[in-house]
Amino acid sequence: MPSSKAKYSYSIKRGANPGGGGRNMTTNRDYSVNLSVQQVLSLWVQGTTLQHFTEMWYWVFLWCLFSSLFVHGAVGLLMLVMLQRHKRGRLITLVLVSVGFLASLSGGVITSAAVAGVYRVAGKDMAPLEALVFGVGQTALSVIISFSRILATL
Repeated sequence: MPSSKAKYSYSIKRGANPGGGGRNMTTNRDYSVNLSVQQVLSLWVQGTTLQHFTEMWYWVFLWCLFSSLFVHGAVGLLMLVMLQRHKRGRLITLVLVSVGFLASLSGGVITSAAVAGVYRVAGKDMAPLEALVFGVGQTALSVIISFSRILATL
């Protein structure tokens, strides 16, 4: 059985002096980035930190994605129960949950990249727990903003 690391990882090899025109090619560094969904969801990294932009973005985005799936799934079930006697209740539920999830998905891509970019430019490594906080925090903020919009219309 092939290992999941080989299946979900890629490697970036750079010389000791990136952009140096190929001088000193005998000292190659291996920057391997592991992008396993199972590792992200279990927070299993054995004390390591996220150092590359791709890792940071991916971890924050996946936490945002799965927390958003959870919230939209719960709201979808609630809508199905509340609109079960409505003539077009299932269609309304499907459309509203789909649009809400796609909007939070596209927003999550952008904000996760912004968070990872700030961390990368600052030269700071990100702990996996920080990725969880940022990802779930994005979903929590979108829920708060959505409720504030609804309450303003009442």
